[in-house]
Amino acid sequence: MSEEKKSFFARLKEGLTKTRNNIVQGIDSVFNGFTNIDEEFYEELEEILIMGDIGVRATEEILEKLKEQVKENHIKEPADCKEFLIQNIKEQMQVGETAYAFEQEQSIVLVIGVNGVGKTTTVGKLAGKLKGQGRKVLIAAADTFRAAAGEQLSEWANRAGVDMIGGSEGSDPASVIFDAVNAAKARKADVLLCDTAGRLHNKKNLMEELKKINRIIDREFPDAHRENLVVLDATTGQNALQQAREFGEVTELTGIILTKMDGTAKGGIAVAIQSELQVPVKYIGVGETIEDLQKFDADQFVDALFSVDERSRG
Repeated sequence: MSEEKKSFFARLKEGLTKTRNNIVQGIDSVFNGFTNIDEEFYEELEEILIMGDIGVRATEEILEKLKEQVKENHIKEPADCKEFLIQNIKEQMQVGETAYAFEQEQSIVLVIGVNGVGKTTTVGKLAGKLKGQGRKVLIAAADTFRAAAGEQLSEWANRAGVDMIGGSEGSDPASVIFDAVNAAKARKADVLLCDTAGRLHNKKNLMEELKKINRIIDREFPDAHRENLVVLDATTGQNALQQAREFGEVTELTGIILTKMDGTAKGGIAVAIQSELQVPVKYIGVGETIEDLQKFDADQFVDALFSVDERSRG
């Protein structure tokens, strides 16, 4: 395992401390406190998982499967089914092989999300990661609504060593996208990352804006692989799920980026969002640097959550 991976696992484990205290300690107390696997045992587990932001749907599926496994394997001792529970949580979160196809293809990635979730920073980090993989990246600063968004993005573009196409504050985001798409074609960019405005309170405007942006991309670059990633702040828990739902009504989501996983007790939301929306968590952020944004790995996440020792992960 590379140093970067290792240190990310260590940072993830550290970042999930509050979530671990919120969920895992409760789970352990159920496994240690019950001598029989009965209805009460399952009810206690259910309560802890739901309170830990894992969500009703994911919790039901995890426990349904656990009940089947307990029957099939004739398990009598609560402690003997903990491994099955951990495995079931991992299975709820598998991302799938095709999730990152856009990294290899000529693609246009719209990054959406409300203001304050770390959207602009995420675009900058993604640009740095893709550039590091040898991709030619172009950034479009289409959040012309928020003062200083362009400035902030320009700083990240410089840091990542990629070009940026921007508009003046208050200009039409769709025209920025038009310029950026044509620049991406002319410069033979591999990936065009678009930072978009993040206002949900006026959903009608946002819908129109995104529709207009989509029409321009379809018309100007119909062959590009399309990706719509919604950035959510993990510290907001169930609110993040609601935001993702609302953005899902506005545009078809292909993936989720969860930021601020360090220092939140609501990390279980990563499981809930994927289960509720059937949209995979693709990236996860645990800090400020480019290295702190990594591809989401369900096994790594759940092992970090349950404090599985790194050496035993291989």
